[in-house]
Amino acid sequence: METGKPVIFSAPSGSGKSSVIHYLLLQGLPLQFSISATSRAPRGNERDGVDYYFFTPEEFRSHIENGDFLEYEEVYKDKFYGTLKSEVERITGAGKSVVFDVDVVGGCNIKKFYGDRALSVFIQPPSMDELRRRLEKRGTDAPEIIEDRLEKAEYELSFAPAFDVIIINDSLIKTQEEALKIVRNFIGSEK
Repeated sequence: METGKPVIFSAPSGSGKSSVIHYLLLQGLPLQFSISATSRAPRGNERDGVDYYFFTPEEFRSHIENGDFLEYEEVYKDKFYGTLKSEVERITGAGKSVVFDVDVVGGCNIKKFYGDRALSVFIQPPSMDELRRRLEKRGTDAPEIIEDRLEKAEYELSFAPAFDVIIINDSLIKTQEEALKIVRNFIGSEK
């Protein structure tokens, strides 16, 4: 079985990609989650080094200057997200495939870097109305943040055709099963 393949998941916020990735990580595949770095504050029960590597905007900029990122983006003013090269090396060094949970620009950049060695999957909400409902139900963001996320989602949806696979998440269970089949096929796991 070949290991060390990058598997990229991108989607507008609230589309369900984190739930899909969490499901995949529980299926016994040789996958490990790539913990992203961010300069935003932790939400809810998020923990440093588990959910994200949390940096101040100044620390994040220092890592950029040092060339520590495979990819990064300033998603909102002083709100950076990125993938540390050391994180990818840690996972592939252990002989596992890397699962990325990144925004669409980051997903496109990682795919460009790895080419056919990587699989890029776009999780798409069934509609903008449904996306709004999910973001509001989540209860983690203020109304103006939700509006920003919805505006950004319109833009992010235009990137979907750049991905290898598009899965429309109209049923989480169906989406999880479809993602499992696609990822299992790609990394060559018989489990």
